[in-house]
Amino acid sequence: MPRRRIGFWYRFAAVICKPPLLVLIKRDWRGMEHIPADGGFITVVNHNSHIDPFAYAHFQYNTGRVPRFLAKSGLFKKGLVGAVMRGTGQIPVYRESADALSAFRAAIDAVQCGECVAFYPEGTLTRDPDGWPMTGKTGAARVALQTKCPVIPIAQWGANELLPPYAKKPNLLPRKTHHVLAGPPVDLSRFYDREMTPELLKEATEVIMASITRLLEEIRGEKAPAVPYDPRKERIEQRRRTQEQTRSRTRGRGGAVASGRTGPGAREAVREEGQGT
Repeated sequence: MPRRRIGFWYRFAAVICKPPLLVLIKRDWRGMEHIPADGGFITVVNHNSHIDPFAYAHFQYNTGRVPRFLAKSGLFKKGLVGAVMRGTGQIPVYRESADALSAFRAAIDAVQCGECVAFYPEGTLTRDPDGWPMTGKTGAARVALQTKCPVIPIAQWGANELLPPYAKKPNLLPRKTHHVLAGPPVDLSRFYDREMTPELLKEATEVIMASITRLLEEIRGEKAPAVPYDPRKERIEQRRRTQEQTRSRTRGRGGAVASGRTGPGAREAVREEGQGT
């Protein structure tokens, strides 16, 4: 199966993006031999900076197998950026709409046509306090099991030191190094030809995320947490804490009213009771 040609728009994007990347960051890239020379495949990459898509795309561009990213649909409507996104064949994701499944279908079609599709399985910047990969979403696993294509895990580190997650200003000095380590294909064969239940997709996704995390451990020279950060569970816990605080304040106000206190004294009683819970 022939590989996809790089084409004008990808070369145009490279002319714009590569010079500043070469100036701003050094490169420590390993594992290019694991990128398939031919045929369709997907890459699964951790996400820890708003600029790491550019840094990672630089790595992937240099392998000769340019990726098609899944990106927010709004980016495709913004002037030159939109023209580049459309011209390079990126895949729009229409979240919470009737077209939400179109990205999934487009990714499958691209892989079956011999292209590379790049997934950020976390779906957003990691919220792990130490920058480790979070729990993943199941889209990459779904495409992988549907197509039985190679799944190449890739870990990256360093773009986040240049521009930390959610930061507005970069840390330009000293010059940072962008580390990329690509690993051998993830073995998902035990999941093939089985009903794609939510449980099966979750298990396959955990295998994918564990592969990325092991590569990042090698880059960083340290161990990741035994249990990955789960933003869904954190949101549930945050809501529980908020509800507890609300109930505590309500009980405090009720106690002040029952004792006949009003005015500043009542407010002080509420504060004291709240601090004691």
